[in-house]
Amino acid sequence: MPTPAVEEKLKTLPARPGCYLYKGEQGEILYVGKAINLRNRVRSYFQKGANLTPKVRRLVSKIADLEVIVCDSELEALVLECSLIKKHRPPFNVRLRDDKQYPYLCLTTSEPFPRLILTRRVRQDKNRYFGPYPNSRAVRTTMELINRIFPLISCGKPFDGSPVRKPCLYYHLGQCMAPCAGLADKNAYLTAVKEVIDFLEGRQEHIVQRLKQQMEEAAENLEFERAARLRDQWQAVEETLQRQKVLTTERIDQDVIAVVEDNTGLKEACVQMFFIRGGKLIGQNHFLVEGTEEESLSDVVREFLKQYYQDAASIPQEILLPCDIDEMEIVRQWLRQKRGKKVEIHVPVRGERKRLVEMATENALHALEQIKAEMRARLDNTEQALKELAEALGLAEPPQRIECYDISNTQGQHQVASMVVCEKGEMMPQEYRRFKIKRSDGKPNDYASIHEVIARRLKEAKQGNPKFTRLPSLIIVDGGRGQVSAAEAAMEEVNLHLPLAGLAKQFEHLYLPGEPDPVILPRNSQALYLVQRIRDEAHRFANTFGAKVRQRAQTHSILEEIPGIGPKRRRALQLHFGGLAKIRAATIEELAAVPGMTLKLATQLYETLHPNGFVDEVNGIPAETTD
Repeated sequence: MPTPAVEEKLKTLPARPGCYLYKGEQGEILYVGKAINLRNRVRSYFQKGANLTPKVRRLVSKIADLEVIVCDSELEALVLECSLIKKHRPPFNVRLRDDKQYPYLCLTTSEPFPRLILTRRVRQDKNRYFGPYPNSRAVRTTMELINRIFPLISCGKPFDGSPVRKPCLYYHLGQCMAPCAGLADKNAYLTAVKEVIDFLEGRQEHIVQRLKQQMEEAAENLEFERAARLRDQWQAVEETLQRQKVLTTERIDQDVIAVVEDNTGLKEACVQMFFIRGGKLIGQNHFLVEGTEEESLSDVVREFLKQYYQDAASIPQEILLPCDIDEMEIVRQWLRQKRGKKVEIHVPVRGERKRLVEMATENALHALEQIKAEMRARLDNTEQALKELAEALGLAEPPQRIECYDISNTQGQHQVASMVVCEKGEMMPQEYRRFKIKRSDGKPNDYASIHEVIARRLKEAKQGNPKFTRLPSLIIVDGGRGQVSAAEAAMEEVNLHLPLAGLAKQFEHLYLPGEPDPVILPRNSQALYLVQRIRDEAHRFANTFGAKVRQRAQTHSILEEIPGIGPKRRRALQLHFGGLAKIRAATIEELAAVPGMTLKLATQLYETLHPNGFVDEVNGIPAETTD
């Protein structure tokens, strides 16, 4: 039976396109769906005698509230549904797993002189994105190859063509046109950019022809060094072409999608994609899709299509699927809108296209078996590590949640702490926390910092802070006896006692409260590998946060302390005067003349920059004091 809140909303549902969100007792989003007619679709879940699958019945039993968002069309509802699923990741939806952010190559075509950079996020900007690649090594290998062949910016820094420094070695090697030194011809550079796009999209034949022709011309003109360089570039492109397997005689761009489901251990589906450009296979990748139990193959394929192409770097002119899907026409319209051109979706039954789907299916089966084998091995190692750790530390059972703490500071300044969490042997980044140490005597004191951060964390738990309510099975601090004693004192202060250990760096020994001798784990112990991994992650997280805090302190400007002078006015002052020294040297009238400034603000800024108020004898403006 629906709750009173749901029953009331069912009476007023509009008969229009839109999205609906089912919520649990805590307000969490359980499921996101879309409908051409919201009234009919949402009410169908709650009708007596409705033929619902077990999964949907479990969903309905948990619904405490619902929300609807009305849209103007089914296409608009589809776009909204995709973004809502990505944002909330509801447990009852089929979801593209996001535990791995795949790397992409970004060509910054929004800049005057585009450069290639590695990124893990496809943004809706004016840049071009290529990928996804299976790992960052594949991206870096591609970047190295492109930098050998095409003279783009190789240092990765943005330049507008103005001479700001001397050209580097890459310019003299012929691998960069040096826009940093104002030496780059913009038309020639943009021609190279166009060729990089062709290269990344699998259209390399004309590049080979151009390089070969230029090499022969250079040799005829006795420019042997240039000819040798062009020969190396030509051979590099030829090697790339040879590695790209020709899969179809049709010189078109295609994505081939195949799905293999597993209901034994993973309860997930593996999706294999072939990226075919100009008839050649230029890349492939596999993805895991969650929440596929009791879902048809058609539903899994449809949901993958929507979630993958929502942020895809490119959409080809043809997509091959293993089966028909519902809403085929609306999905086709959506893809066409995103691409700006016609997109065909086919379910081949014979011929070359069918062979491609079958090949992708075989690869999906192989990928799924590999994933299952890796998961089994990882699970075995994790269980062994937790069991060994429990035995070594004298715990009643293997620790399911381990928290590790580390301190970072620079000679006592900018002191911060990290808390990382490992649950069942897996790091849980969403559970990580970071702290700024409040103790401000300016001296490095790891013991006092550990005491403070453990006490603060446990106090937050006792006070019911939802970010800290889950208590660990084991706390590990980075350090030896001193750090363990400080953490133990913090537990005494809060009156909350938990299993505790310290991992000392020098010999990787574990120290326990009240124990004179350390626990020495065998060097090949899975438990030792686990605690080292957790400790190193805490160290990394603390250092990363510490670096951000230090950078923020170094870039802090005195202008930020003046009320009324926000980012826009600060930027206007910097652009007008060129730096803080010239701002300090300006008169009140000169400050007030800057766009956005008033006489009152200029006076306030002047008085802040010149607290002593004395005047330079030469030019009559206040001067700085020196000790």
